[in-house]
Amino acid sequence: MTDAPVFKDHDADRATRTKWWASRVAIYGALIFWAVICLFPIYWTLTTSFKLAPDVMRGNMVPWWDYTPRWKGWESLGLSPRLVGEVSTVREEFLKRFWNSAIIATSASFLAVVLGSLAAYGLSRFNYRFGFMRNSDISFFFLSQMILPPVVLALPFLVLYRSLDLLDSQIGLILLYTLMVLPIVIWIMRDQFQGIPVELEEAALVDGLGIWGAFIQIVLPIALPGMVAAFILSLVLCWNEYFFAALLSSTNATTLPVMVASQTGSQGINWWSMAALSSAAILPLIVVAIFLEKYIIKGMAAGAVK
Repeated sequence: MTDAPVFKDHDADRATRTKWWASRVAIYGALIFWAVICLFPIYWTLTTSFKLAPDVMRGNMVPWWDYTPRWKGWESLGLSPRLVGEVSTVREEFLKRFWNSAIIATSASFLAVVLGSLAAYGLSRFNYRFGFMRNSDISFFFLSQMILPPVVLALPFLVLYRSLDLLDSQIGLILLYTLMVLPIVIWIMRDQFQGIPVELEEAALVDGLGIWGAFIQIVLPIALPGMVAAFILSLVLCWNEYFFAALLSSTNATTLPVMVASQTGSQGINWWSMAALSSAAILPLIVVAIFLEKYIIKGMAAGAVK
């Protein structure tokens, strides 16, 4: 005699469980599909840096299946295992452009976060009046500056920088990049500060702290994830900027995007060299995003639910 189960799932329960699993499979399937679409350009760039010209022209995609990887693209930068220990003019030029991009993007992002946080704190805590403009109008005015096409500012900045002797200088690009990303930093940090209760600062003032003390000791630690998210976003925008870097620099302050674009010439496009350069350019941003992922998520999600 076999023991029959005492409890049985109802048909409605089985149908609900089936729908639940079907919805999960559909959601995760869509997410995986979208992740593949987003990551495919990175995969194509990285694999192209290990291809020869015939492999690029044939569109071979899978290493060790469609083609045998070679160090062609990395050798053109002097970064292959065979050339790492040797003197390479191209590698020195690459490292120079790399450090230019790192110094300019990091400095501009840091400066934008500092100035943008102070401006956003003022807009979230105090009432301003500039003609007919109030706080919300001033905030939108800052954000509206990103609508202006960069090419409109090309000639004014070229004339201004020539008169100030800032052409082909890191300081010139740092100042310009700071202005470029400042509006988005102000907008992000304004939402961050508005999500922090004013009562915390009032309690700090009662305990004897001044306005600056309350801002530094109370507000900044809470708003740190948002500041990190704004810094990363600014870093990405500054790191990838090409137009002004190509316009206002020629030798001393040129950045990686300008070097990547220089791989096109009368003989065609050196796809392997461009791919190797692009891979080396996006690698630092990937590393930074991996290590600061939790701050980015917290910063973007903060203030969403109040």
